[in-house]
Amino acid sequence: MPNDASEQFSDFDELLPEINEFNAPYWDGLSAGDVRLQHCNGCGANQYPAESFCYECGATDLEWRTVAGDGEVYSFIIVHQAYHPAFKQFLPYTVAIVQMDDGPRMLAAMPNLSAPVAIGDRVKPRIQAVNNERSVLMYEPAA
Repeated sequence: MPNDASEQFSDFDELLPEINEFNAPYWDGLSAGDVRLQHCNGCGANQYPAESFCYECGATDLEWRTVAGDGEVYSFIIVHQAYHPAFKQFLPYTVAIVQMDDGPRMLAAMPNLSAPVAIGDRVKPRIQAVNNERSVLMYEPAA
């Protein structure tokens, strides 16, 4: 299940994208505490963001699968300026590109870290409720 919604994350609500036919299973999964990726039944690749065809082979036989979501830090930055008021309370915070073991790379915030991350560090998903209906995918150190 997602981490409980808190006042700390309430300002993120306005930053969330609209749910549509392509991304609804992803957002529904996060709300249920799962990381879901689109899976190609043609070549076996997982992908994100969702699309009507496979990025690898072009097939259109796609389904959604729940994945572990674990991975490693591919790249990261430490943000020292609040580009939106929702992030001000977390300064400085880390934004990482995570190479998922399950396939794609994900861009995700890593707020409230007790120690800096490094490229290659193992991370795990942290599904954070933003409100009673929506959650977002963040990451935290695996150990």
